[in-house]
Amino acid sequence: MSVRRLAPPELQPKSFAFSKDNVDWAEKQVGKYPLGREASAIIPLLWRAQQQSGGWLPEAAIRYVADILGMAHIRALEVATFYTMFNLEPVGKFYVQLCGTTPCVLRGADALKQVCRDKIGEPGHITKDGKFSWTEVECLGACVNAPMVQINADYYEDLTAETLEKVLDELAAGKTPKPGPQTDRQMSAPVGGPTTLTDASLYPTATRLR
Repeated sequence: MSVRRLAPPELQPKSFAFSKDNVDWAEKQVGKYPLGREASAIIPLLWRAQQQSGGWLPEAAIRYVADILGMAHIRALEVATFYTMFNLEPVGKFYVQLCGTTPCVLRGADALKQVCRDKIGEPGHITKDGKFSWTEVECLGACVNAPMVQINADYYEDLTAETLEKVLDELAAGKTPKPGPQTDRQMSAPVGGPTTLTDASLYPTATRLR
């Protein structure tokens, strides 16, 4: 795994604090663990801090979570820099994570990368309007629907260059594109419907008992 570093000082907010609702939520998370084991709540608290910060995790937020949990700041930083689910630099309003693992590549992920470069820019770049950024990630667990991307919390699957462009255009226009497969398949069912056990001769009419 490549070295992951915090965003430069000029991008860092001077302070961070949970909203009142998030304070209440955090207290419940910490309360799930025995006395002396509060640090076990660090991942959900960092995740909530990232959500509150607009999709990325500032240094001030990492320190804030560490203080809540009674941890040394460096220990919280170790967690934040280890897990790639935590973004250490600002991201766009719509953060596109494009799967570049083998199944997606075999099904056309390279064409999707080119769409992202054409419409957004290089990985990590945020568009001028702040709406989009993208990065290539490892397997997102939707190999049967390859190629696919995750945008914020939604999966968009069975993509082509054209359908990915359509999804991005709809998001840019303030619309809500349908998540899931971008073809007529149902979830991860076979394209075109069932392909096995469809021969009627496999199911002879049962002989009635006399």
